[in-house]
Amino acid sequence: MSGIGLDLKDDERRGGRRAERRSRRPLGCAIVALVVAALLVAAYVGVSRGAGVVSGWLNGPEDYSGQGTGQVEVEVKEGDSAAAIGRTLKSEGVVASVDAFIELANTDERAQAIQPGTYELREKMSSKWALDELSDPANLLQVSVAIPEGFRVGQIVERIVARTDITEDALTAALDDPASIGLPDVADDNPEGYLFPATYEVEPDTTATQLLSQMVAKTVEVEQSLDIDARAEALGVTTEEALTVASIIEYEAKRDEDLPKVARVIYNRLAEDQPLQMDSTVTYVSQRKGDVWTTQAERDVDSQYNTYRYAGLPPGPIGSPGERTIEAALNPAEGDWLYFMPQNLETGETVFTASYSEHLRNVEKFRAYCRESDLC
Repeated sequence: MSGIGLDLKDDERRGGRRAERRSRRPLGCAIVALVVAALLVAAYVGVSRGAGVVSGWLNGPEDYSGQGTGQVEVEVKEGDSAAAIGRTLKSEGVVASVDAFIELANTDERAQAIQPGTYELREKMSSKWALDELSDPANLLQVSVAIPEGFRVGQIVERIVARTDITEDALTAALDDPASIGLPDVADDNPEGYLFPATYEVEPDTTATQLLSQMVAKTVEVEQSLDIDARAEALGVTTEEALTVASIIEYEAKRDEDLPKVARVIYNRLAEDQPLQMDSTVTYVSQRKGDVWTTQAERDVDSQYNTYRYAGLPPGPIGSPGERTIEAALNPAEGDWLYFMPQNLETGETVFTASYSEHLRNVEKFRAYCRESDLC
């Protein structure tokens, strides 16, 4: 670089710099003008999209303004997160963007109390208006009530009361009138096991009797589809006994591949007139929760459901079995097992054996596991 331009006079150098500055100014102005123009166009496009949409460039996530127009039905499913609800609202044309709804839901505690069900909303609503409407039970056309597999009558009543306007008194009255809910004669007036675990859509005017009747009808429908009467007879048990076996499997097995194995253990023990010794039937009486053990006092209780004390099956189901466990009860695996023991509650790993001494070793392994695990 040395020697280049060193022979220029001062005024020529100053004149050159002034010329350079003059030559740069118009380009800078042009860039600024282009940026401003782009922002104006973006703002115009954002506003002109209709129903008060504001461009995300300027004011965060795109959102509509106002209460919206028209009418649209939106379903919120059991367990839906704010993001899942936002996606449903966006796909149905209710809100302008998922992000706008999530942003609001993260700061408004009402979002955590949105009930599952079908709502009547409007198209092109602001996220705030959408949340206002979803927070108002009056906008529910239907309430979704999910009954998990294994739930017992008391738990089912609690779930219905928590999710609907149906009262506990109304449910109790319906359960006390077995004929009114279509309970089959084989149930011997005991609804346990006959309120099928599924998701039910409950309209505002649905009565306790109507809802419980749906559950019983679903149980009968599933039993007929599985040909439970003929298949139970082939196994040497009654329909009620097969349903009782299924309800025990629901509590005793975690992995699908273990369901028919647990069924086989039950049938093998019945065949040998050996007590089932199932903790699940004992906790049905004691209502124990929170761990997998039973105490000696619980196992000493004088109840026909206490399968440590009495041989054979308990008098009836201990919960509502799902279709997969009913199928397992009707199609047990082949094997000579008499014992089973979980080894890992996180994975559901369970071991099966016909040897009592090996079973005792498996029990000790599980106790060692429980000393190190918070899941026991």
